[in-house]
Amino acid sequence: MAKRKTGDHPDLKLVNPNAAAIDIGSTMHMAAVNPDVHASPVRAFGTFTQDLHDLADWFQSCGVTTVAMESTGVYWIPAFEILEAHGFDVILVNARYAKNVPGRKTDVSDASWLRQLHSYGLLRGSFRPEAEVATLRAYMRQRERLTEYAAAHIQHMQKALMEMNLQLHHVVSDITGATGTKIIRAIVAGERDPDVLAGYRDVRCKSSVDTIKAALIGNDRDEHVFALTQSLELYDFYKSQIEACDRRLEAAVAALMVRADDDLPPLPNARIKGKQHNAPSFDVRAALYGVLGTDLTQIHGLGPSLALKLVAECGTDLRAWKSAKHFTSWLCLAPGNKISGGKLLSSKTRRSSSRAAALLRLAAVTISRSDTALGAFYRRLSARIGKQKAVTATARKIAVLFYNAIRHGMTYQDQGAAAYDERHRKRVLSNLQRRAKTMGFALAPIQDGEAVS
Repeated sequence: MAKRKTGDHPDLKLVNPNAAAIDIGSTMHMAAVNPDVHASPVRAFGTFTQDLHDLADWFQSCGVTTVAMESTGVYWIPAFEILEAHGFDVILVNARYAKNVPGRKTDVSDASWLRQLHSYGLLRGSFRPEAEVATLRAYMRQRERLTEYAAAHIQHMQKALMEMNLQLHHVVSDITGATGTKIIRAIVAGERDPDVLAGYRDVRCKSSVDTIKAALIGNDRDEHVFALTQSLELYDFYKSQIEACDRRLEAAVAALMVRADDDLPPLPNARIKGKQHNAPSFDVRAALYGVLGTDLTQIHGLGPSLALKLVAECGTDLRAWKSAKHFTSWLCLAPGNKISGGKLLSSKTRRSSSRAAALLRLAAVTISRSDTALGAFYRRLSARIGKQKAVTATARKIAVLFYNAIRHGMTYQDQGAAAYDERHRKRVLSNLQRRAKTMGFALAPIQDGEAVS
């Protein structure tokens, strides 16, 4: 009788016989193939581009068709892209899920263990959008970083003004607005007369000329002016970089596959007039409408910029999730279901570093005071279970609307806070009547004179 090999599981069905796996590292990748097809099933490869092509050639010589790799920082990206270009079916595995599978032997390397799990179909690949959406996401994340860098230099300008005792930020709402920008550029150019500086006041500024003049009398030391000058130059530089990034973003959105038909109805009227602060310089709303065939901004809480960020993170085709429940579970916005012995131990949502989930929570916070059905839903839950849980529940509702809008072309129409409250009142009253009936009682409305205040 032949001796069974260590790690074999005869009671499991082999799903991917031609599977391979890679343990990703910063300077070296450990690759493993089926021991039956090669005398040395585990080999080490470098991380240079030629090494990755050699790895792909070795996989092809071993008859590999699918490859699993653990996600480690950003080291996996070059290997993933090169293997995918060679025609392999590559999946990215969350290391936590691989470690949770029981039965690992201490003498089995990480790559061999991953290969075994993948060959039996026990690994689930992480979501990775298609190439066009990945490009859009890269530009979107780069723009966010540039915006953060520009915001830091706004703070530096404000600090330099404070050191000069120029209280500009107290008399204008934004020092990078129309009034603030003109005054700061005049100061950098050498102007020191408060009367002249106050004359740059925009007609829309709420502060009077005399108030601005009083705030611009300060101590003009050379080192502080120098710091203000450099901060302004750096701010202008990053604004120009953001503008260049916007051009790439616009091209990336246009490159997405258009799902809308030629007879697409006209773009609905915008809910909010005016341009959002730090929004891309092109018409994001119209561009997304041409790609998706639906206006995501009709969902309360989703402005054009936030909708673009969500599309960049989740893609334009949400068929990777079978239903809205799967989608919200992936976002870690759905309640947990930790049950033991038929008893619910915990329904707490899992921790997540998902950017999409953070964006949806932000959308939930923005509509907390709005006169909408979602705003009424948030306020009702906030009074009962607290603001933090109410934000999560409202974010989940917005995620469901986002999923249905993209996947099924749903058009959202808000019913209003009053209609939502009335519907909730009827549901509560119906539940009370049903419970009273089961106990042999009947509910009856009281007269106005009998009501207790």
